Amino acid sequence: MAHADKNLPRSTPETKVFWEGCREGELRIQRCADCGEHQFYPRIICSHCTSDQIEWVVSQGQGELISYTVVRRAVSDAYAAEVPYVIGIIQLAEGPTMMSSLVDCDCENVTVGTKVEVVFENWTEEISVPKFRPVNP
Repeated sequence: MAHADKNLPRSTPETKVFWEGCREGELRIQRCADCGEHQFYPRIICSHCTSDQIEWVVSQGQGELISYTVVRRAVSDAYAAEVPYVIGIIQLAEGPTMMSSLVDCDCENVTVGTKVEVVFENWTEEISVPKFRPVNP
């Protein structure tokens, strides 16, 4: 398998729903039932008001690239075939930010402000990784 030597994410009690969503093609994030704020990465309390009334919702899966870097030297042989590739910070439409890879784009033409949408890459039968691609590149 092409991803066998990569650093595979591990599901934890806090992230289980997130990874299940990715496998089902949904980008799930948390929303506080008390203050209404969304958050990512998954936690047991709200990062805005410290409430423990956290619920999972399906994100629109859209956002904007707010920062990025082009990786030109692979961190290991498992990633060598992918260089150069873009790692970016995406601000989701719901507000939180997440770091992910950008795919289906020319590394030399990526710009801050690019509108992006989520896509999922199957790494194993259990793990699908969310990545983003430009909308109307």
